[in-house]
Amino acid sequence: MSKASQQQDVSILSSAKNGLVYLTPNDWALIADKAVRRQFKAGEAIVSKGKRTYGVYLLLKGTALVQIPLQGTALGISPGEACGEISFLDELPASANVVAKEDVEAYYLDRPTLQSMFELFPHLGSRFYRSLAAILSRRLRELIGPGETPKATPAKP
Repeated sequence: MSKASQQQDVSILSSAKNGLVYLTPNDWALIADKAVRRQFKAGEAIVSKGKRTYGVYLLLKGTALVQIPLQGTALGISPGEACGEISFLDELPASANVVAKEDVEAYYLDRPTLQSMFELFPHLGSRFYRSLAAILSRRLRELIGPGETPKATPAKP
């Protein structure tokens, strides 16, 4: 992959407001260097419910739908956002289908690659997992609905 292409990918990922927001420019450079680029055609499954992902996908181009069968819900994800993170975190089969709405390009980071990066750069691991926690919290609140989201109250000293 060319340096210019890698820089463009990092720009997309680092500017996403619903992505891995706590990563630094250096973190993104490491991820872009180690990730595998994958392509999916419109209608193709990126993540399949009931199958393990063994890693995380980060969308670079195109959009996808997260289909939650029991809820009858489909949420859209776009460039800069992650999918497969629940299966990655709990090492269990995926809890939803993620299907390319249009042609999609994504980075794929498998568990061994991420673990070796986190061993070499522990703060990267901390920022990565903090970002995943923020993503999961936001998505859960979106599923619950805006009327159900509690107001934040400042902590007492």
